[in-house]
Amino acid sequence: MPAAEIRPIDVRHLGRPRVICAWLAGDVLIDPGPAASIETLLDGLDGFVPRLIALTHIHLDHAGGTGTLAARWPEVQIAVHERGARHMIDPSRLLESATRLYGADMERLWGEVLPVPEERVTVLAGGERLGDLEVAYTPGHASHHVSYWDARSRTVFAGDVAGVRIEPLDYVLAPTPPPDIDIEAWHNSIALLRRWRPERLAVTHFGAAADPQAHLDRLDAALDRWAARARETEREQFAEELRADVEAQCGPEDAKCYRQGAPYGHIYDGLARYWAKRDARIST
Repeated sequence: MPAAEIRPIDVRHLGRPRVICAWLAGDVLIDPGPAASIETLLDGLDGFVPRLIALTHIHLDHAGGTGTLAARWPEVQIAVHERGARHMIDPSRLLESATRLYGADMERLWGEVLPVPEERVTVLAGGERLGDLEVAYTPGHASHHVSYWDARSRTVFAGDVAGVRIEPLDYVLAPTPPPDIDIEAWHNSIALLRRWRPERLAVTHFGAAADPQAHLDRLDAALDRWAARARETEREQFAEELRADVEAQCGPEDAKCYRQGAPYGHIYDGLARYWAKRDARIST
């Protein structure tokens, strides 16, 4: 049987291309993006209604539009890791956490976040199969992150655990927003992706990497490099160094996509929280 069609849909977040990419794998929609971009997503689907919405994790740039789509498509099921499921059913705590990061920009960035009916949620732990997709638990970016492996097309749908890489560039950035970055777990998840020996990494920010092993090498290095800098510098200096590095490697226009997909201050905040939690564990 041939592999299901795999198609990226650029939801053009805030009108900018190559920032957020939803993926259609046969009849499964992976990470539909925020509610603010739903109309662009629907245009890209051109009337097609998926059987399942599969979430890699519940951050609003990936999953914020899920409740809106659930209301529009009453037969569609939603798959999400067990640690994130309750926040899809009742997003109040998710929105409270996100508001601490985005403040007054919440509505502009993400739109209205609606709950998902509990009876339509498929709870994942890792190890399940969703049709052609194998589910793996891949924490590090988030404690509730999963990835989906399509063996027939040898494609991993990796959400954010495979990093940010704006096609066609080869610069890879590790997005590390708070609250639950775990560097050791992230490296272990990268190793899991490697073991599949994929031919393509489908990421949300943005596109498909056709050189997965080299891409993951760069991600491992970026994760350690910027984690070390966050331990050594203050927030403003860190953000300026990262901005300068991205612009030097990618140019100012493409750097806008990186910064929108992974705001530099949030990268610092997540890493600083990681170090604080790690130091507290060591001292007790």
